Order: sequence, then C-alpha cells, then structure tokens
Amino acid sequence: MSLIFEKQIQVTEQHIDGNNHVNNVQYVHWVEEIAAAHWDFVKHKTEYPKDIWMLLDHHIQYKKQVYLNDIITVKTYPKAPEGIRQPRKVEFYCNDQLVVDSTTLWVLVDAETQKIKRLESDWLEKLK
Repeated sequence: MSLIFEKQIQVTEQHIDGNNHVNNVQYVHWVEEIAAAHWDFVKHKTEYPKDIWMLLDHHIQYKKQVYLNDIITVKTYPKAPEGIRQPRKVEFYCNDQLVVDSTTLWVLVDAETQKIKRLESDWLEKLK
C-alpha cells in the first residue's frame, strides 16, 4: 500500500473569493480535511484507531491561482516522524501543475487521556 492518499475537488462558487480565484483560507480547510480523510482510511491498520491528530504547525505556499470549475487533485502523505511530531505533506495540482504546497506538523493524542502519544519511529512502515 502506498502512503499517498489523493482525491479530486471541483472548484465551486463557495470556494471562490472576491478576486475570482480559490480563497487561500479554503486551501487550509482542504489540508485539514484531506489529512482527516487519510487517517480515516488507514487508522484501522494501526495500533491507534481511536486516537486523534492535532495540528501544531502549518506552512503553506501559494504558487498559482485556481478558478471556478477547475479540477484540483490533492495528494497527501506522511513523512518520517520527528520525535512526537508527525510531518505531513499536502500538494494541490491543477492541470498537472503544483499550485499549492503545504507542510504540516501533527501530534497524536490519546482519545481517553488527552495526552500526546509518542509513536514508534517505524510506525509508517507497517502501513506500506
């Protein structure tokens, strides 16, 4: 199994801002949305199916504008853990061109205790 998760989004009026392109805040929402969807897709294969991810840090770079009715392909994948932090990459493509690039840092929180969990350094290898 690949660690890459992807979905497509068609840009609608609700995604457009006053400049007639996708609102930058919309991309931030999509970053969180695809991370959650990816976790829902794989969590049953982990030792942590009931635990939740919390966002610590978010970097986003806007490279090109996207407009009404465009189709965006969103790709995400986790990178190697950094201690308790789990980096995640999210890339947005339109017409095979990278239009937005994002890197986020997450921590896994125990659903019962609300404490941060330290993941095994090789936990992603078990998902492949």
